[in-house]
Amino acid sequence: MTTKTDVLIIGAGPVGLFAVFELGLLDLKCHLIDILDRPGGQCAELYPEKPIYDIPAWPEISAQGLVDKLMEQIAPFAPQFTYSRMVTGLERLPDGGFRVTTDENELFEAKVVVIAAGGGSFQPKRPPIPGIEAFERESVFYSVRRMEEFRGHDLLIVGGGDSALDWTLNLQPIARKVTLVHRRPEFRAAPDSVNKMFALQEEGKLEFEIGQVKELKGEGGALSGAVIKGPEGDKEIACTRMLPFFGLTMKLGPIAEWGLNLHENLIPVDTEKFETSEPGIFAVGDINWYPGKLKLILSGFHEVALMAQAAKRICNPGERIVFQYTTSSTSLQKKLGVA
Repeated sequence: MTTKTDVLIIGAGPVGLFAVFELGLLDLKCHLIDILDRPGGQCAELYPEKPIYDIPAWPEISAQGLVDKLMEQIAPFAPQFTYSRMVTGLERLPDGGFRVTTDENELFEAKVVVIAAGGGSFQPKRPPIPGIEAFERESVFYSVRRMEEFRGHDLLIVGGGDSALDWTLNLQPIARKVTLVHRRPEFRAAPDSVNKMFALQEEGKLEFEIGQVKELKGEGGALSGAVIKGPEGDKEIACTRMLPFFGLTMKLGPIAEWGLNLHENLIPVDTEKFETSEPGIFAVGDINWYPGKLKLILSGFHEVALMAQAAKRICNPGERIVFQYTTSSTSLQKKLGVA
């Protein structure tokens, strides 16, 4: 069976979700495909409870909170979602539209394709620790979905970037004990976070060890300790949960084989419509590139607003587009269910 829609959006992160809103205002139906099992992209997968401070009108909002608000905002347009799927094929149809195939051999046809896949498919980098696979999903985690799951645990956090420092600070109040391990005393994180971490260390509220995790202790997936190789030799630390933050491996995956021009593994677009080198295929958010590009959610929101206007012209050629404001347009307010 082939699913047909006006616009097929690849990626259901914040930018992909807001694209539904902008396209919906123009009466375009959307279907979203995402490799994850729920909406939200990296926000939902990697740091759902982490606060975001640069969303307009929200002095502070959690990543999951932002996703929830976006889902609420686009609900009037009834978008369709297909989760846990990777798009593996794309071909142009004789009428100018597109046929898209997933890794489960599902078929979709759309007049326009919007790539909002963030950095592409991503997965955390696994540290080179023998036998770590046996502890994954039980007591070794590569992201924090619910902070409560770490309450009362002896927590070992490994890494020297923003994620490691942020979660050290955020989880310290609820964990029984927190030990941060990094191979050197210098960090790649925000200076303010580093200063706060060292202040907590001086107060005896957390421990910081220089070194690398050499071995994990425990049975049946239950972690009981870790051996740290440091400047003065090996040291065993008791821990029941471990969070290694070694970065992400980003891959465009099949997108790289679609014949699009690429720039350093990103998709170049124009800044008028955010269209790729292939007419009818657009790229918005972190996956695109143009001179002056800023990888901000805010920038992605701007990009989808302009993209939607161009998509409308492709889906409904010859139809006059009247620019309207949601604050004053009765027709738009009816679409949103607020008139």
